[in-house]
Amino acid sequence: MIECWRWFGPDDPTQLSDLPQVGATGVVTALHQFAPGEIWPRKAVAERKTLIEAAGLRWEVVESLPVSEAIKTQGPDMAAHLDAYKESLAALAAEGIETVCYNFMPILDWTRTEMRAPQAHGGTAMLFDLPTFAAFDMHILGRANARDDYPEDVHEAATEVLASLDENARARLTRTIIAGLPGANDGWTLDDVRARLSTYDGITADRLRQNLIDFLSEVAPVADRLGMRLCCHPDDPPFSLLGLPRVMSTTDDYARIIEAVDTPANGATLCTGSMGVDPGFDASDFVRRLGPRIHFAHLRNTKRLPSPDPSRASFFEAPHLQGDTDMVATLRALMAEEARRRAEGRDDHAIPMRPDHGQELLMDRTRDSLPGYPLIGRMRGLAELRGIMAALA
Repeated sequence: MIECWRWFGPDDPTQLSDLPQVGATGVVTALHQFAPGEIWPRKAVAERKTLIEAAGLRWEVVESLPVSEAIKTQGPDMAAHLDAYKESLAALAAEGIETVCYNFMPILDWTRTEMRAPQAHGGTAMLFDLPTFAAFDMHILGRANARDDYPEDVHEAATEVLASLDENARARLTRTIIAGLPGANDGWTLDDVRARLSTYDGITADRLRQNLIDFLSEVAPVADRLGMRLCCHPDDPPFSLLGLPRVMSTTDDYARIIEAVDTPANGATLCTGSMGVDPGFDASDFVRRLGPRIHFAHLRNTKRLPSPDPSRASFFEAPHLQGDTDMVATLRALMAEEARRRAEGRDDHAIPMRPDHGQELLMDRTRDSLPGYPLIGRMRGLAELRGIMAALA
């Protein structure tokens, strides 16, 4: 597998010069200076590529070339944004960058309720607590009909959470939930979220799934012609939040989308942490069923916690080998898929992967670090994953 590292650009506290010591050879990054729906100019792509290669590394995966809300909802700007997406793909292809990760999550990217929850070993981890999220949804955001989305046990637990939060804690919780991916929604207010929620009125899961199929029907043929691979990241967490539909949460979800747009460019990002929150998820089965279309892998682990709603778990970001996903079995399946590809003569037989997220450990606690992306915690994860791969080789 190609060992990669998520890097958020020149402002990332982890510098490219750190990565040779980490051991990664590939970089996963994006041009975050461009808003969703804007064109990525080839000049900007080339400048980022040059910066990465000057450090002795290779830009392996774009994460993400974001899909705008206008595309997800098929709003008035959809046609222009689709054109921009295709032009951005062409700019990337012209610079030799072939793999593009994206997601189709409505409004918010990954969602947590605490970015630095203390752990018994002295470090911290990101946490999603369902009653805390429900307290935000029902009482802080005040979403219409939010109470209907939760069973009574969650109502009671959320009321207890709300009573424990002072004004500063409520503001911190709001920032944590709205922010999502580092730097993505830093300027949003509660009114911004309410306005965006209104754009999904009448959009069911079936409608959102069809919108995804329509998007891929437009861009996947372009990616095929350019020799590129598109890989959709799963919903995180893999269940509905804020009353919004989720359509990429299970192996069956992926199978439906791949079958609907059955072209080599249309593929999957296997994220063991996101999908592993679902007790029914089997990462090895995902690889066995959809292996030929796995273009990228996020290898991280989550640990489910007791929840008052059996259908939606609370969870925290566990060490890479200590969560609910069997990482040894997952890597065994991925490496078997790579061997199958080599036997077929596929040029893309090596699957890029990265140690996704990580607990804050040791010097991570005192240095500047983006939530979910600490240096030491991810380096530990990469070392553990590398050890498994060496043992299985």
